[in-house]
Amino acid sequence: MAYLAPAEFVTKMVDAGESKLLMSTRDTLIRAYMAGAILALAAAFAVTVTVNTGNALVGAMLFPVGFIMLYLLGFDLLTGVFTLAPLAVFDRRPGATWRGVLRNWGLVFAGNFAGALTVAVFMAIIFTFGFSEAPNAIGVKLGHIGEGRTVGYSAHGAAGMLTLFIRAVMCNWMVSTGVVAAMMSTSVSGKAIGMWMPVMIFFYMGFEHSIVNMFLFPTGLMLGGNFTLMDYFIWNELPTVLGNLVGGLTFVGMTLYATHYKTAPKRAAPAASARTEAKSSSQRALA
Repeated sequence: MAYLAPAEFVTKMVDAGESKLLMSTRDTLIRAYMAGAILALAAAFAVTVTVNTGNALVGAMLFPVGFIMLYLLGFDLLTGVFTLAPLAVFDRRPGATWRGVLRNWGLVFAGNFAGALTVAVFMAIIFTFGFSEAPNAIGVKLGHIGEGRTVGYSAHGAAGMLTLFIRAVMCNWMVSTGVVAAMMSTSVSGKAIGMWMPVMIFFYMGFEHSIVNMFLFPTGLMLGGNFTLMDYFIWNELPTVLGNLVGGLTFVGMTLYATHYKTAPKRAAPAASARTEAKSSSQRALA
């Protein structure tokens, strides 16, 4: 389970950001679609486990399985490219521009949404036997999640919006830490362990993840959740996307880049004579 030093894995972060900016439109969309679909399935799995066991911690402990799978398969989440893509621009890599960053973010958003929505439709069919009967217990739970995390926030006005935004910031602080943790090791087991820990934290704490919500809220709407599409976009998805951007780029990408890639010069050690004089002065003061 070989460990890479920070300077090494942060270099890999910048390389990954450059690779994502130069990727073809086709490959970007395919990888984003599959990432959204797999993460949505993991969310459905975690909610199912929580409902069946009555223990949210068990669901949170098992949710990272989907996150680990999609990253080992080389698929891309919006939360990850929020953190990695700008680093190539900061490092002035050839062909890396802010226009390219925005293009990448837009394509990954579209792909993630399409993948998550596909699984949302599939799971809604499963939970209702093809919409022929009322949702089962898991479907009812999904509807309530959507209500609590849209109209639940709106009921608190500006304070609710602030809470939503901070939860989104905290979410991608953890999720992007998981993305980076995968680069710390060269073994599959090391990558899996590194990703598992921060992703479990975000899920159990109820932080807001824009791609997970692309599954939870459309599913909730299809299963009779008492909120609207506008509630979803205004009181969850759009603020969550912005918070995820701030959390991942500020607390993970820029921080690691600044201290491990563009490391500041070390402080000069004091000269031997200066140290001797300072010691003598200290001894005279004590005398």
